[in-house]
Amino acid sequence: MQKAQTLSGALPSAAGQPATVSTARQWYVLVVLALVYAMNIADRYVITTVMESIRIDLKLSDSGVALLTGVALALFYVTIGIPVSALADRFSRRNIIAGALSLWSLLTILTGLSANFTQMLLARIGVGIGESGGTPPSTSMLADTFRPAQRPAALTVYALGSCLGAWIGADLAGQVADLYGWRKAFIALGIPGVVLALLILLTVREPRRGAMDQGAAEVPPPLPLAQSLGFLIRQPATMHLMMGGAVTALWGWGLMWWTPTYLQRAYHLTAGQAGEILGPMHLVAGSLATVLTAVLMASKPMADPRRVLVLMAVVVALITVPSFIIYWTSDLGVAKLCLWLFVPAMYFYIGPSFGLLQNIVPAQMRATACALTLLMANIANLVIAPQFVGLVSDYVATGGAADAASLRFALLLLAPTGIWAAYHYWAATRNILAEQRRAEGLAD
Repeated sequence: MQKAQTLSGALPSAAGQPATVSTARQWYVLVVLALVYAMNIADRYVITTVMESIRIDLKLSDSGVALLTGVALALFYVTIGIPVSALADRFSRRNIIAGALSLWSLLTILTGLSANFTQMLLARIGVGIGESGGTPPSTSMLADTFRPAQRPAALTVYALGSCLGAWIGADLAGQVADLYGWRKAFIALGIPGVVLALLILLTVREPRRGAMDQGAAEVPPPLPLAQSLGFLIRQPATMHLMMGGAVTALWGWGLMWWTPTYLQRAYHLTAGQAGEILGPMHLVAGSLATVLTAVLMASKPMADPRRVLVLMAVVVALITVPSFIIYWTSDLGVAKLCLWLFVPAMYFYIGPSFGLLQNIVPAQMRATACALTLLMANIANLVIAPQFVGLVSDYVATGGAADAASLRFALLLLAPTGIWAAYHYWAATRNILAEQRRAEGLAD
C-alpha cells in the first residue's frame, strides 16, 4: 500500500534512498521561488534604471548616488545574510522567504515615498535586510526538492527569475518612470511582492532536509556557523567556485549597474528609452541563455562537474572582449550588438554555479554556503564595483562634474576583470570531484 505523504510533500523513503516528490509539485515550487528571485532582481534594476534621475533630483555626485543606491543596501544585505542562512539551516525556510519578501516589498514602496536622502537611505537599508532572506533559503529548499543530478538544471531554471526581474526593473519600470516619475516605479514593484509572500505561505510546503540525497534518512544536524564556515574555507574547489561567482558579479553586474546611466548620458536617452534597449536583452537573450544552459546542464556530458567549470571559464573569458567594446565605442549600434552578447553571459553562469555548489556542500550547511557565496558576490557588485566606478568617474571628471566621458573611463577600467573570474572557474576543476564525493558521504 502506498504510504501517505509527509508534510514536505515527499513520500517517505527507505533508509539511504532519496524521497519521491511529484513532478508537478517540484515545478510549482521552482516557479514560485523563481518569482521571488524575480522580485529581488527587479528591485535592483529599477534603482539602476532611475539612478540618473535620483542623482539629479537629490543633487548627488556619482560616488554619492552609488553610496545611496548600492552600498546602503549591500552593507546590511551581506552582513545579515549569513545569520539568516544559519536560521534557514535550522527553521522553516518557507516562512523565512515569505517574511523576507514582505519586508523588502514594503520597503521598496517606502523608497518611492522617500522625500529626502536620509529617508531613502533608511528604506534601502531595510530592503537589504529583507533581501538577505531570499536566495539562500530558496536554493536550500530547491536542493531538497530535486535530486543531485537534477539540481544544476533546476537552479538554472530558477535563474530565469533574474531575467524576468531585470526586464521588469529595466523596461517596465523605466516606462512607469517616464510616464509618472521615478518614485512611482518603486511603488509599482512593491505591491506584487506582498501578494506573492501570501501565496507562498498558503501553498508552499517546507521540504524535509536532505530528502533527495543518498543516505537521506541520516542527515546530520546543522553545524555551528563558525564550524560550517571553517569547513567551507578549507575546500579549495568550493572557494574557487565562490570566488568565480564573486568576480563574475564584480565584472558583469558591476558593469550593468552603471550601464543604464551610461546610455542615458552618452546617447542622451531617457530612463524609459534606456530600459527599452536593455529590457528585451534581459528577457529574451537572458532567458534563452538560461534555458539552453538548463538543457545543457541536464545532458550526460555535463554530469562531470569539471566540464561545467571549463565551459563557464571559456564563456566568461570570451565575453570579456565585447564587455570592453560596449564602453569603448561611440556608436550606439555597436554598443547594442555587444550588449546582446554580454547580457546573456550574465545569466548562464548563475544556475550552474549554485547547482554545483549544492552538490559539493553537505546538506546541513547548504544555506550557509549559498549565503557566503552571495556575501562575496554582493560585496563585489553592490559595494566595490558601484563605488569604484563612481569614485573614478568623479575623480577624472572635467571641472569636478561627472559626465559621459568620466563614466566611460571608469567602466573601461572595470571591464577586463572578466579574465580574473574565468581563472577561478578553471582552477576549481582540480579538486571538485573529491569534494563532491565527500559531500555525498562516499569519500573514504
